[in-house]
Order: sequence, then C-alpha cells, then structure tokens
Amino acid sequence: MKCGVVSIMGRPNVGKSTLLNAILNMKLAITTDKAGTTRNIIEGIYQDDEAQIVFIDTPGIHKPMNKLGSVLNKKALENIDNADIILLLIDVNSGIGKGDKFVLNKIKENKDAKVFLILNKIDKVGSEKLLKVIDEAKSLYDFDEIIPISALKKKAIDDLIKTLKKYLPLDEAIFTNDELTNVSVKFIMGEFVREKIMMLTKQEIPHSVTCYVENFEEYDDLVHIQVLIVVDKESLKKIIIGKNGNMLKRIGILARNDMEEFLGKRVFLETHVKVIENWRDKEKYLIELGIDSKDE
Repeated sequence: MKCGVVSIMGRPNVGKSTLLNAILNMKLAITTDKAGTTRNIIEGIYQDDEAQIVFIDTPGIHKPMNKLGSVLNKKALENIDNADIILLLIDVNSGIGKGDKFVLNKIKENKDAKVFLILNKIDKVGSEKLLKVIDEAKSLYDFDEIIPISALKKKAIDDLIKTLKKYLPLDEAIFTNDELTNVSVKFIMGEFVREKIMMLTKQEIPHSVTCYVENFEEYDDLVHIQVLIVVDKESLKKIIIGKNGNMLKRIGILARNDMEEFLGKRVFLETHVKVIENWRDKEKYLIELGIDSKDE
C-alpha cells in the first residue's frame, strides 16, 4: 500500500488545522480566527484501502516574541526533515507575503521531499485573483503540484488525497487500522477548553492562556474532567471568570458540548483558573504544561 508522512506547513492562521480536520472528517485540532492557535505537533492518520497517510499539523511559523514562540517554531521546522511530502499552505485571499516566503525558504532546505503548494480559502476569491497568485508562486519555486482548495468548505479535498497517493512510496503501514492520532484524549479535551477561551475573549488573552487536564476519569455513562486554565496576569483571570462567573460558565458549556460529541458520553466538566506570571518564558512551566519536552 502507499504509505508516508505529509507535513502541513505555513505561517499562522492560514487554515492548517482546518485542513487536517477536513481530511479526517472529524474535529481533531482546534481552530479559531486568531493566529497561533496550534501549539503542539498533531498527527492525524488518514486510512483507506489504498493508502495510509500520516498528516502532521504544525504550529504556524512566525517571529517569536518569547520562549513559547521559539519552542513552537522549533517544533514546526523539525517536521520539514521528517516528511515525504510537504504541503505549503497559503491563504490565497491574502496572497503570498513575507511570512509565506520565509516558510518556503525553510522548506527548500529539505532536498528530498516533494513540495505541494496548497492555495486555501478559494471560496473567498475570484478566478482572476487565484490565477495571479498561481503565476507568482510559479516564479518563486518549482512546486511539484499546485492545488487550490477550501478546507472550510471541504472543496477539492478528495483531489488532494488522490494526488498525494500518486507521490507516496509503497511501504508497510506505520499505524494499525484503529489508530487516528498521536495525541491523547486528555490533550484534546484541554484544547477544546482553550479553543472556547480564544473564541469568546479579547485579543490579549489567546496568546497568554493554556489549558491542562489535571484529572480524567471515565465511567460507564459519564466522564469526569478537571481542567486547569493558566494565564499570566491576574487581570486576565478576572476576564476569563467574568462577572459572577458567567464567562467561565459559557466557556465550560461550549467546551463540554464538543467533549460529549467527541467521547459519545455525558461529561461532568470542572474548570479553574490559575495565574503563573510569565509562564510563556519559563521552560519549567512549558514542560509541566505539556508544550515543550525535556529532550528538546
């Protein structure tokens, strides 16, 4: 069978996680309209009778402003060397900018991988704009394939899969048939909470919050989940809790809905908020909160 690793690369907020979810037809990676949503390397495993494709969703490559940003960039760039095929995802509505060119220059360092340019969000542009971006892309690099898609609308996803199969090597399967991802259920539950915080709060909070599942207990018809929400300022804690606890309640209700849909069971969710000053610049907390690892 065809088998290989496909790394999804790009600057922040171009739709990498949306693409992964569309390919797998399930919500594995959280998505928001705010840059920097993805913080961990997430592997999603696509399988059919012809192929097993390991898709790697990476954090958006950007100019780091703190230790957290440096860790995310390092994680993303490491996956260039591990890929059989690299998908460079670009928001066609924004065109090809400095950030896209920076990522492309990093991708060029892998001489062995095939490189596809994926022009995302074609539902937002006309054919004239699309053709203009394609012409510019061809002048920058000799891509193996250029494929326009809409990850959100699931347009041309099947075409992308078919094209990937043509380039993947014949090999033995890496994972068993029932494996879907490398990340734990606990991690996904914590990400559901962080997604709702990013959706409901103002610009300052998304980059200074992380969520960690402290307890996960599964019973016959119920799952008890306790999530720690970490921020770096007391003022942000007050925003997340909200007046009379209303914001935290809204976050919990929306997150619990996603959890129950994912798990297929009722969920009893408990959340509490803790302030750890400057946690994004402290390796100790990046390790404890599961964002960095000791061997990196």
